Amino acid sequence: MAVISNQSAEHYKWGNQCDGWHLVKSESLSVIQERVPSGCSEARHFHTKAEQFFFILFGIASMELEGEIFTIKQNEGIHIPAGSKHQLSNRHETDLVFTVTSTSPSHGDRIEI
Repeated sequence: MAVISNQSAEHYKWGNQCDGWHLVKSESLSVIQERVPSGCSEARHFHTKAEQFFFILFGIASMELEGEIFTIKQNEGIHIPAGSKHQLSNRHETDLVFTVTSTSPSHGDRIEI
């Protein structure tokens, strides 16, 4: 066991300019911190098994979930049930920083649409 931060966690790049840090990466749980610059977004997708919880640390997220747009501000979160089509984007001028918790882990369980 050890204290972990985005300074010590496994880092990866996604999309054109986005960053992710694996804070917890086990067979049953994934906790990732991500940074999404202004104007960037992920591809619309769903997970067959993983349910997720996005929690905003800094900035404002726009989450399209099953055709409805949700605005999620700092210190707010949203639950994404397994099988739900969704897409996160940053439509604001500052970086968006959040954690996404997935059980089971969402990598390898992502289907883009």
